[in-house]
Amino acid sequence: MDHDFPRIDRRGFLGISLGGALGFALGGQTAWADEKTALSVIVLNMAGGMSQTDTFDPKSGHKNAGPLKAIKTQAAAIQLSELLPKLAEQADHLSLIRSMATREGAHDRARRLIHTGYAPSGTVRHPDLGSLVAQATHDPTQELPNYVHVAGTAVGAGFLGVDFQPFAVADPTKPVANLGYPKGVDARRFGRRRRLLEAIERRFRKNHPGGETEALTKVYQRADRLMHSPKVAAFDLSKETMATRASYGENRFGQGCLMARRLVEAGARAVEVELGGWDTHDDNFTKNTALAAYLDAGFGGLLADLAQRDLLRKTVVILTSEFGRTPRINANDGRDHFANGWTVALAGGPIRGGRVVGETSGDGMKVTKRPIGASDLMATLFHALGLDPDHTNYTREGRPLRAVDKSGKVIRELFAS
Repeated sequence: MDHDFPRIDRRGFLGISLGGALGFALGGQTAWADEKTALSVIVLNMAGGMSQTDTFDPKSGHKNAGPLKAIKTQAAAIQLSELLPKLAEQADHLSLIRSMATREGAHDRARRLIHTGYAPSGTVRHPDLGSLVAQATHDPTQELPNYVHVAGTAVGAGFLGVDFQPFAVADPTKPVANLGYPKGVDARRFGRRRRLLEAIERRFRKNHPGGETEALTKVYQRADRLMHSPKVAAFDLSKETMATRASYGENRFGQGCLMARRLVEAGARAVEVELGGWDTHDDNFTKNTALAAYLDAGFGGLLADLAQRDLLRKTVVILTSEFGRTPRINANDGRDHFANGWTVALAGGPIRGGRVVGETSGDGMKVTKRPIGASDLMATLFHALGLDPDHTNYTREGRPLRAVDKSGKVIRELFAS
């Protein structure tokens, strides 16, 4: 049985798709030769607050572990939960930060913090990593969306505006809506409709000049370009063998991971895939067993596939959540919100595999070595992608803001040979 995702009907999806079409701020297909930086990033977001104790920081032998045991992996320094056997086989590609300390225990605030590297503010909506990557690699002639969000809801571009919003795919197990002609419409008829629309739009812009009308015109132009590009096939998972699809897991998260691989292979620079349901205040172990099966197949399949295709050295993969969960098990056999001592997993690009940064105590209740903040994580990702952390953006009010909070420090241990 699949996990719960927000339901989006056709009309709602069309609205998201059109808004996302303005996010076709695309990186050019330039030659990539710098093995010190990655070309693309895939973010795997575990929405709801994933339990580190039951996944990437097991406390086998302690009562806080509950019924779960730790298992050995392909990396000598890394043990994982027994719920992640496929990832254990890929652990030589994987590095873990086991000492995330972010101090935000409310879902929305913590989600925005980990996606942007900035503490949420009542006056500023900071852009997320994908939108910043889309901005940094902007090429308006590119046909494929530079930033794609699969399932769930993106933090998005914030004050950068709709130009860098992600293209949204609601359900990767189904064909992406509105990328082909409507029923009964062929290329010739579509062309006539586009020319008529362009005439109406020219008159409308003349009578109603301004940024909003210009933005709407961009929506149509970019959607048209994508619809008629051969790269639209990157969204079509039917092009893959049944064996490949099955290896990722035949559910929305697994197929989202497969779509992410196809998209970065075709030239997209940022993809985020969401797996929800981790808010396990009760019945934690039953729920985590099901969720971890999706995670293990999807993430493990993605790492294996990227490595086999020689794409992992060009692609940074990060798995994160808004926070972790309490190592102590509550009275409802669940775990509550826990922001001081949880885990993020990274792989690919210049990040070395088999590393562990930081640690928590034997009971998991506190960080005992190398606390890492959200701004440090963002600085590290910018470093891995070869982007400028000092790049300054301006809010609508003219306030200058760095792409990465100046408090962020690169986690050098992940790169050292």
